[in-house]
Amino acid sequence: MTDKSTSDDLFFTRTELDRTRVQGIVDDALNGADDGELFLEYQQSESVVFDDGQIKSAAFDTTQGFGLRAISGEATGYSHASELSEDAIRRAANTVKTVRSGKGGILSAPPPGTNQNLYIDDNPLGLVDFETKVKLLADMDAYARSKDDRVIQVSASLSGSWQAVEIIRSGGDGARDIRPLVRLNVSVVVDQDGRMETGSYGTGGRVTYERYLDPAAWKKGVDEALRQALVNLESIAAPAGEVPVVLGPGWPGILLHEAIGHGLEGDFNRKKTSAFSGLMGERVASPGVTVIDDGTMEDRRGSLTIDDEGTPSQRTVLIEDGILTGFMQDRMNARLMGGVSTGNGRRQSYGHSPMPRMTNTYMLDGEHAPEEILKSVKKGVYAVSFGGGQVDITSGKFVFTCTEAYEIENGKKGRPLKGATLIGNGPDVLTRVSMIGNDFALDPGVGTCGKDGQGVPVGVGQPTLKIDNLTVGGTAV
Repeated sequence: MTDKSTSDDLFFTRTELDRTRVQGIVDDALNGADDGELFLEYQQSESVVFDDGQIKSAAFDTTQGFGLRAISGEATGYSHASELSEDAIRRAANTVKTVRSGKGGILSAPPPGTNQNLYIDDNPLGLVDFETKVKLLADMDAYARSKDDRVIQVSASLSGSWQAVEIIRSGGDGARDIRPLVRLNVSVVVDQDGRMETGSYGTGGRVTYERYLDPAAWKKGVDEALRQALVNLESIAAPAGEVPVVLGPGWPGILLHEAIGHGLEGDFNRKKTSAFSGLMGERVASPGVTVIDDGTMEDRRGSLTIDDEGTPSQRTVLIEDGILTGFMQDRMNARLMGGVSTGNGRRQSYGHSPMPRMTNTYMLDGEHAPEEILKSVKKGVYAVSFGGGQVDITSGKFVFTCTEAYEIENGKKGRPLKGATLIGNGPDVLTRVSMIGNDFALDPGVGTCGKDGQGVPVGVGQPTLKIDNLTVGGTAV
């Protein structure tokens, strides 16, 4: 068992760093700045990929380093290195000092402390031996092939990381966190009369590997991947046009995340580059639409006990009953906008400066049964799962590829569709939501969000939704 004090052992007992001297360097570097911190990180990560009956790759990596940041107004000085030494931190301090030279700023108050702990401290990598991990993936491969003789290829992977961070601020304030993260993936390729289709499933969270060693857990994942592949064998080319679209619960919330969530991050709104800029307090969505970002959900992939600036995670209501009520904020953007951090200051690693990022972003339940929503559509598309997507933050325009979708004919789910894409505008789509289901679900724990070249783990979720009119791009001719 590892407790929170381990980060102290990692960064000071196990290195030549002296806490008092490092604190002095930080105090000097941030003297006269508006804000800033020293971010220390140590991370172990591993992955095993099993493909077609054998290990395709296996990797283990250890990284460590620091990032030192000083902020003055809108200017940021940031320096980082993989060398955990006082000389390296001192060199970084000389670099970031230039951003506050002559400014004479008053340092912002530190974040509040927290006693919460949203996930276990155990290092998932060392609790299960390598042979057990390989056996898990081999069992998944064998199980998939035993389920259906049309299975021609199986790929399964298991990955995990264990990250310890410490944030040191001027005056001796600081915070520590230890973050586990695991993920299990499987994809299945089936062949029927020369036609090949793929299905996939992934799951994960801030837990240890033991959860996924349970056959009931991994068999569910294999079954789902195989089901999707067999459904796709029966798919027909998707037609194009503007039709009502029903989004399924859970993972389809990724559309909400990309098309709407990014536009509610503080930096885009401070710079007035978001489609939601200047709309605080106004109606931006249909009545009944409530959107929340919540980093306090236990064990979830996007959850954080503290963010990467040391601020405790929060549950932030972004849109309430269709009215824009909040933005996701880090410390710098909150200060410049006259607000407070919502615990959304996140960074990919010590080599990156933090910025406002989502954690677990979802829409709350409505009152309609999903069957009722389907029955209300005479002709449309039912989108159950998505692959990749793109969004323009300024305009809100998005394009998403469906990995599982169906036609809706006379209120019933019809034939599966292949090659369907959803094309629209995020803020506009919010106003076209006419029915909200009562079957809220979170995604299984696979989301990774990209922004300005940084990737961080996130979660999404929603109930079944009906969008009255949306452009569907298809491949039917």
